[in-house]
Amino acid sequence: MSISLQKGQKVSLSKESKGLSNVLVGLGWDAVEQRSGLFGLFKAADIDCDATAILLKNGKFVDKTDVVYFGNLVHKSGTVRHMGDNLTGEGEGDDEQILIELSRVPQEYDKIVIVVNIYSAVQRKQHFGMIKNAFIRIVDGSTNREMCKYDLTESYSGMTAMIFGEIYRHNGEWKFGAIGQGTKDTSIGDLCRRYV
Repeated sequence: MSISLQKGQKVSLSKESKGLSNVLVGLGWDAVEQRSGLFGLFKAADIDCDATAILLKNGKFVDKTDVVYFGNLVHKSGTVRHMGDNLTGEGEGDDEQILIELSRVPQEYDKIVIVVNIYSAVQRKQHFGMIKNAFIRIVDGSTNREMCKYDLTESYSGMTAMIFGEIYRHNGEWKFGAIGQGTKDTSIGDLCRRYV
C-alpha cells in the first residue's frame, strides 16, 4: 500500500521494498481554470512545467552535466533518465517521469533533488498559484507498485519553481524526503545554484 506523505516527512525506500534497484519518479500537475475571453468562459492556461533531477555530490551541485531535464535526457552515468517533456500538463496521471537506477548510481552521488519550474514563467506571467493537483510519487520500477506519494496542497502563488522532493542515501539506504518548497527561481540554472 502506498504511503501518503506530508511536507517534511521522510520514508526509507529500501525498507519499503526489499532489493529495490530502480524507481520511477512520477510528477503531475494541472492548470487552474480561469475566466478568459469576451464571455468570461473558464479555460485552463497552457502552463509548461519542466521536471528536473539534480544530482549532488556530498550535498553539493558541482557539474552542469549532473542535471537531467528536457535538454539532457540521460545522465552521463546512464542511471538517471528523463522520459520527455510534457508541454501542457493535460491529461490524467503523471505529466513527466524520471527513471532512476538506484543500484547503479555512482557512489559519489548522495542526493538527487527533484524540482519543477515553469518555462518562461516571468515572460508568460505564470506562477504555481495557477497550478493545482501537483504531486510527486515514487514507484518501484520492478513491481510497478507505488511506494509513496506526496500531494503538494499549499498555496504557492507567486512562486515560479518548486522543490518537490529528494531521493538520498543515508546509512546505506535510499530514502525519499517530501520537501514542497516554492521558490522564485526563473530557470533550472537558478535552482542548481541553490546547491552550490
